[in-house]
Amino acid sequence: MHKENIKPLISIITVCYNSESYIRDTIESVLNQTYDNIEYIIVDGESTDNTLDIIKEYEPKFNGRMKWISETDKGIYDAMNKGINLAIGDIIATINSDDVYADNNVLENVIEVFNEEHCDACYGNVAMVKRDDLNQISRLWKTDSNKYFSQLKYGWVPAHPSFFAKKRLYDKYGSFDLDFKIAADFDLICRFIEKNNIKLSYLNQTLVKMRIEGTSNNSLKAIYQGNKEAFISLKKNDVFPYLIFLKPLRKILYLLKAKLYKN
Repeated sequence: MHKENIKPLISIITVCYNSESYIRDTIESVLNQTYDNIEYIIVDGESTDNTLDIIKEYEPKFNGRMKWISETDKGIYDAMNKGINLAIGDIIATINSDDVYADNNVLENVIEVFNEEHCDACYGNVAMVKRDDLNQISRLWKTDSNKYFSQLKYGWVPAHPSFFAKKRLYDKYGSFDLDFKIAADFDLICRFIEKNNIKLSYLNQTLVKMRIEGTSNNSLKAIYQGNKEAFISLKKNDVFPYLIFLKPLRKILYLLKAKLYKN
């Protein structure tokens, strides 16, 4: 078999707790991907609703490609680390239990970038949508790849559900730092991209639809804490923080009035 015909295994991780309202959408979006060389890992925090019943319902449909655990954890990033430790794939991806892949070809398109550009990691755009209507886009999380590195110094990183990275990066540079309660995803991506200068590619496509009201975006207090942690992360990873104070200002404006995105 020629090397170019080998399809890398993608390990997709979903962390959940009492997620019965939306996790079915998430699982379906993974199950319906045209790229089939995946393993799907669900890390549940001992849900008390019907989440586990939904997971068990879908397990046979993955034909042995799903694994799940349900146990207490120390928070979302601890649960993600558990998923990473369970993963055997060449590439790691995460998708939240209330988010979905934007279409059925997302993984095919991502793998094409890895194969053609021989990158260490790839990221794309994320559509922020209404919780009760996945087709109602409030704003688009998008960046100009040519401006990426200057933007990170101002507190910007790709949305983690759109970030696909080779597992060897986690093995070499570490997983989520549990000292960060809100910005551990920011810290991880900053560590990979800035401190260790991995080869990064940008796919200018919407990869994920993310329901708004995430943990780091739903209050002024959370915005303050997230920005404080981002500042600490930038210093830890030897990145001068520049005007990171603009980061919470942007989020506050989003709280006051969502910016409507139109095609």
